[in-house]
Amino acid sequence: MEFQDVVRKRRMVRRFQADRPVPKEIVDRILHNATRGPSAGFSQGQAFLVLEGEDLAKFWALRPHDNGLSTAPLLIVPFSCKRVYLDRYAEPDKGWTDRDESRWPVPFWHIDTGMAALLILQTVVDEGLGALYFGIQPDDVPPFRELYGVPDDHEPIGAIAIGYSDEPEQSGSPKKRGRRSADDVVHYGRW
Repeated sequence: MEFQDVVRKRRMVRRFQADRPVPKEIVDRILHNATRGPSAGFSQGQAFLVLEGEDLAKFWALRPHDNGLSTAPLLIVPFSCKRVYLDRYAEPDKGWTDRDESRWPVPFWHIDTGMAALLILQTVVDEGLGALYFGIQPDDVPPFRELYGVPDDHEPIGAIAIGYSDEPEQSGSPKKRGRRSADDVVHYGRW
């Protein structure tokens, strides 16, 4: 698929074919591409929890209101790790020995992990699959951490349900709400 087709076709899918697992070679490609995103100082402070089968069923048991998403046969949870970035920038080639978080204009650990999540979403489209990125509610994070043994310094930035779409091509918010025009969001030179 051409890149512009991937960009144009990317949308959030909320209903999946439950009886169609994602082949391992596709899962491997999705994860490989996720690790190719930009990373400040090449810190690479991302991690990914892959849930399928019984492990995935346990995730949905934590969330009684899954809005039909539990039909997805695959879930990937991207994590950011601030410690990895602070450690990396305390190395001699970066020169910030104090690990002071205030030096960062924005939390690049979250931004870079968000870019990895976008690469997951784009790879999913390229493979002919559907996906939905959604948040994990703050109250759900502690039991989620305990269930899967997630280290305290790894922050889930959301979750991505993946599978073969079981909904019409044009459905959901884009059908009800148009995309904002470029004139509304792009500013050249000044606002």
